[in-house]
Amino acid sequence: MVSSAYKRYSKVRNARGVTGAEAAQHLLLYNDLGEVKIEGTPGQMTDHYDPRSDTLRLSAGVARNASVASLGIVAHEVGHVHQEHSNWGPMRLRSGLVPAANIGSRAGPWLVLLGVIINLTPLAWLGIALFAVAAIFYLITLPIELDASRRGIEMLKNSSLVVPEEVDGARKVLRAAAWTYVAALLTSVMQLFYFVSLVGGGRRRS
Repeated sequence: MVSSAYKRYSKVRNARGVTGAEAAQHLLLYNDLGEVKIEGTPGQMTDHYDPRSDTLRLSAGVARNASVASLGIVAHEVGHVHQEHSNWGPMRLRSGLVPAANIGSRAGPWLVLLGVIINLTPLAWLGIALFAVAAIFYLITLPIELDASRRGIEMLKNSSLVVPEEVDGARKVLRAAAWTYVAALLTSVMQLFYFVSLVGGGRRRS
């Protein structure tokens, strides 16, 4: 869905002829965020905002193209910048969970597996608890991503970077991207339930 929407609207030139890089600079200045750095990043659809270095990183396909897709993606990332600089509560919460979520997603499954193999139930439950932090991270991430898209679309409209006919295209690109976070959340929840059933079932059999 994301690839299809991106390919479709990356071929639609926006009416203002504004590249993604130009749109990023314009939106940052429009929101009094001109101190945020803009850099390139390798790959396709790898655009992201790094709050640690206060840097907005854009892929070449987005930065250099004057497409409707570029406007939508840039606006979404500037939405994240706005969340961070306005000290929005959910954004601060997610930032605080990043280290624990990284550990939980990597170490949790291994601890569950090891606990089951050596029949050490407390170790398996520790792994489940760690992985649950990663699931909570995805749960918090989904509304944050949706809010960033909402802010981005409003910025595009208020700053007159898009004509009314282009708003729907930019929104479709962001709506497709949002489904990746829905999928990540559902996957982590299903995996968490699987771990619980695996450990709980083994405990009942023993």
